[in-house]
Amino acid sequence: MIADDFSRKIGIHGIRIQLAGIHWTMVDRAAPGPDRSNRTDVRRISANAQDPARTVCRMRSPLSAARVRRALPTGRRAVAAVAVGVLLVAAVVSAVRPRGPEVRTESAMLTVRSGPDGEQPVDLDTTLYLPEDASAGGKVPAVLLAHGFGGTKESVRADAEEFAGRGYAVLTWTARGFGRSGGEIHLDHPDYEVRDAQRLLDWLAARPEIRTDSAGDPRVGVVGGSYGGGLALLLAAQDRRVDAIVPMITWNDLARSFLPESTGGPATAGVFKKGWAGLFFGGGGTVGSGPAGLSGVTAAQPQGAPASAGPPSPGPGAGPGTGPGRAPTGAADPSCGRFAADVCAAYLRIATTGRADQAAVDLLHRSSPAGVLDRIAAPTLLVQGEADTLFPLSEADANARGIAAAGTPVRVAWFTGGHDGGAGPKTDSDRVRYLTVQWLDHYVKGGTTAPGNDFTWSRIAGFDALDRGLVATGYRTTDYPGTGGDGRTDIAVTGPEQTIANPPNGNPAAISSVPFAGALSSLLDGVAGDVPGQHARFESAALTQAVDVVGSPTVSIRAASPTGEAVLFVKLYDVDPNGGATLPNGLVAPVRLAGLPERIADARPVTVTLPAVVHRVEAGHRLRLVVATSDQAYAGPAEPTVYTVAAGDGPVALPTVSGEPIPTAAAVWRWVLAGLLAAIVIGLVVVVAVVRRRHRRQDSSVHPAYADVPLAVRQLRKEYADGFVAVSNVYFEVHPGQVVGLLGPNGAGKTTTLRVLMGLTQPTAGEIYVFGHRLVPGSPVLSRIGALVEGPGFLPHLSGLENLRAYWRATGRPWADAHFDEALEIAGLGDSVHRKIKTYSHGMRQRLAIAQAMLGLPELLVLDEPTDGLDPPQIAEMRRVLQRYATDGRAVLVSSHLLAEVEQTCTHAVVVNKGRIVASGPVEEIVGESPSVLFDVTDPVAARDVLGRLAGVRVLPESDGQLVVDTNGTARSEVVAELVRAGIGVDRVVPRRRLEDAFLALVGDNSRGSGDR
Repeated sequence: MIADDFSRKIGIHGIRIQLAGIHWTMVDRAAPGPDRSNRTDVRRISANAQDPARTVCRMRSPLSAARVRRALPTGRRAVAAVAVGVLLVAAVVSAVRPRGPEVRTESAMLTVRSGPDGEQPVDLDTTLYLPEDASAGGKVPAVLLAHGFGGTKESVRADAEEFAGRGYAVLTWTARGFGRSGGEIHLDHPDYEVRDAQRLLDWLAARPEIRTDSAGDPRVGVVGGSYGGGLALLLAAQDRRVDAIVPMITWNDLARSFLPESTGGPATAGVFKKGWAGLFFGGGGTVGSGPAGLSGVTAAQPQGAPASAGPPSPGPGAGPGTGPGRAPTGAADPSCGRFAADVCAAYLRIATTGRADQAAVDLLHRSSPAGVLDRIAAPTLLVQGEADTLFPLSEADANARGIAAAGTPVRVAWFTGGHDGGAGPKTDSDRVRYLTVQWLDHYVKGGTTAPGNDFTWSRIAGFDALDRGLVATGYRTTDYPGTGGDGRTDIAVTGPEQTIANPPNGNPAAISSVPFAGALSSLLDGVAGDVPGQHARFESAALTQAVDVVGSPTVSIRAASPTGEAVLFVKLYDVDPNGGATLPNGLVAPVRLAGLPERIADARPVTVTLPAVVHRVEAGHRLRLVVATSDQAYAGPAEPTVYTVAAGDGPVALPTVSGEPIPTAAAVWRWVLAGLLAAIVIGLVVVVAVVRRRHRRQDSSVHPAYADVPLAVRQLRKEYADGFVAVSNVYFEVHPGQVVGLLGPNGAGKTTTLRVLMGLTQPTAGEIYVFGHRLVPGSPVLSRIGALVEGPGFLPHLSGLENLRAYWRATGRPWADAHFDEALEIAGLGDSVHRKIKTYSHGMRQRLAIAQAMLGLPELLVLDEPTDGLDPPQIAEMRRVLQRYATDGRAVLVSSHLLAEVEQTCTHAVVVNKGRIVASGPVEEIVGESPSVLFDVTDPVAARDVLGRLAGVRVLPESDGQLVVDTNGTARSEVVAELVRAGIGVDRVVPRRRLEDAFLALVGDNSRGSGDR
């Protein structure tokens, strides 16, 4: 059902639900923009910022999702066009869809009569939300919307508005004992809270706007989370007028919830869940602890109702508003605030002793759906959280089985949130939101397709690539398998018997979970976690394949105690290969064992059922079974003692469920986008393959004139689409044994020439041959070229040698062809090649980059500024590296701005200016005979004066303390003779030859070329 309808239906209407202080949002595409101009009476005011003591059991449910629009990544043209098209379609659809109805509200204090005799009055603070078009002639179905423990009617305001916007009349109220309502807290007692809700049904049935099935029977669904969810179940069992219910994150048996015992023992033997119980009673601790400091002593008056509406008319069993919410008048203990006396007394007895008596268990059973499930006829959607240490998944499982046994339609949905985990990711919220709306629309509003009874669950799948939020993947299966799953994987755990200590009064205690923050357990490992000496560990081998656990694992343990009793806490960790341990959702199985022997050898195995989880244990991970003596969330024995524990005879049994992923609207769009991108990529690959194949067919022959020439460039021209000419006419050759320098000013065309040479761009005209093969992008002959053109890119955490090996593996060529030793010897790195790259100097990185280019000993080495950033000693070493490489038939092409280095390193040079060759050949020929002469004399100052008087002779500015003279045709012998006659000794006379002089003469002062791109 979901797979077929989800994407289509999810966008038609919108709703935002907040149950038990629980928020969720569904985008209403039919609704107007942010101003909500067609719903002027709707107020989006959150009542969550109340006294923290009153917000104990309010949390964000599966129906929570922020109103955030996630921007989809777009390309520059094609994807942008698609996005514009989608927006246009959405705008048209939004324009033609009908607008949702406006909402009006009526608020008042109602006095209802309940109690064991049905005659005890209590004032309830209520608000009725009505679609604007609801009337006696246009009746609408109703929703009774209950809040969570510690909340008020304001906690569910936004949800009520959204339900009303969908065409429901919604009645919200503050439960007795909370806020401005009167009375005491009886924990959803059938005679009090449940009967209060029955009187509200009477009131709804008397409203002229409400659709009825018969006189006094309103068409109504009941929705609530946690405390409100328990009320929904108990009300449906007590009143057959309820047409459908959606209880969320709620309980089956309060005794088992607060006194769990995981071996199947009675509730009187259960281990007291003191952390949650303390929060519950702290949340009801103050008389009149309402929002904004209301104490229940102000006069009652309608709130927010239209002036013409007047106060609501009382229905059967409801009297007129009577002012202040009646404060409790019984004998309740002051430490329990507004709790009823019997509830307070039971709590104090259990909290004091850590054990429950039968009377306390009976009281909790009285407020539990467990004993009345067979009386529920209303179709039920049970939504339960996987991150919930208060009401775990087993509570919903028990409710589902009890309701289904009576033949009532029931559906179960698990989600990744809960009392500890909040609402879960947006993808989870969307799924549960859809199920809730679908359920009510069919069973309450009518006229829609039956939703079916598929079981759905979800698992955290990772992070969203756009906003880095968590993403949950939903799954479904036709038949509900329960917490036992429909399959099983057995994993053996081993370890010796171990002695563990129970500390006095349970202090210090292990930390496995924190109420409202079960996911925090993963952060506690290594910080608090299990206390040394107070827990035993048993571990499995690494899993050979991943296991998706869905349900309650079972384990077997043995225990011995000198007292004959033991309270233990059993946990199952997921341990990754690095030793990091994760306790899924902080869930623990408490057990109380009696009749234990003193010696472990005499102990019999006991089967422990762990809380149900949805968790993936990856391949390579291990399971760790931990048996601890304390947990701060529970009460244990006060007396110190020592236990001995051992693993049982059987393996850990992991339940699994076979299901299929549930597609979502987001998933559909992702698949569409992925398909579009895949089609574009495939098209590009096909085009490139065709072009390369065409080039290879055309260039498979070898030019006979260049078969033994590493590189021959012929009349190369590169012109861009805008008419810019980067290279107009470049031609040169590089022969074996040569080190050729490619010279030219900035913008002369050097970089463009190298890019064409490396196949990074296509020339407009001309040809390049490598050993006779015409060079085209992707040509196989490129494997005979090693290059460093754009700078090296290394992984800093790897050594130099590891980087080289990673690079060579990426080429896919055989290891024997790499010639690592030869390349490293030429690069001259020595033992430094074994150091991590992050410790390298710039010069060492450059030499390693040269070595990388030399891997495989390519016959042609192309380097762009190889000495960039090096100091003089490093430059000298690089010079020797290149000269060593150009042997055995290999050749080197170097592009550089350092003319002095080119002059000392290169055998040949090619000078480019304005995209053309202005000179090429051996360096000596390009330099030629210089008119400048270098003189070494005994007195340079006197020599400068003497030569300055000679006609035609010019002394150049001093260079490095030497005397440089331009003779301008005057014989050198005459210059020397003149110096000697002046009494100046001449030690040496040598011609001054520099490539720089020749270069400047060739390119001139106006040397800016066409420019490189």
